[in-house]
Amino acid sequence: MATEQELSDFLKSVEKRAFKRAVWQVRDDDAALDIVQDSMLKLAQRYGDRPAQELPLLFQRILANQTMDWFRRQKTRDAHLASAADLIGGDEEEGGPDALEVLQAIAGAEAAAESAETSLSRREVLRLIEKALQELPARQREAFLLRYWEELDVAETAAVMGCSAGSVKTHCSRATQALARTLQAQGISP
Repeated sequence: MATEQELSDFLKSVEKRAFKRAVWQVRDDDAALDIVQDSMLKLAQRYGDRPAQELPLLFQRILANQTMDWFRRQKTRDAHLASAADLIGGDEEEGGPDALEVLQAIAGAEAAAESAETSLSRREVLRLIEKALQELPARQREAFLLRYWEELDVAETAAVMGCSAGSVKTHCSRATQALARTLQAQGISP
């Protein structure tokens, strides 16, 4: 069974990667933060008594489920809002901050200490990679992020995604090929 310290250390070690993964999935910083926090709470409350070696896989599964729940809630909320807007004749010109602008602002703050040329180059490459990731189909993006961002093996990724190991390999292969094509078209090579 994991001690409180082991659970705390685990949660600290995954918080930033989990947040970035959630942002890539839902494209909303606030929603991503809520998803990660809810996932961490569920892990601590429901599975805190499990052995420490089980925590990574459990957390990834909880995070995936929380993300899917968010999408379901959004779909329901959007359907209700659309119905209400039809009845009221609502105005759809509200709009919020552009997600790309938010990502650029975050990247800009992190790169403040770098030279202007290095910083510009790094931001452009990151922007292209993030854009390419967002254009991937959801299952390919999830498989790619779990395998290469979270560094899970094929079996663990399959367990988190609820599919076979062969499906994980197919999704990862297709995602890698699509990312390579997109980035090479932009002049970025490995």
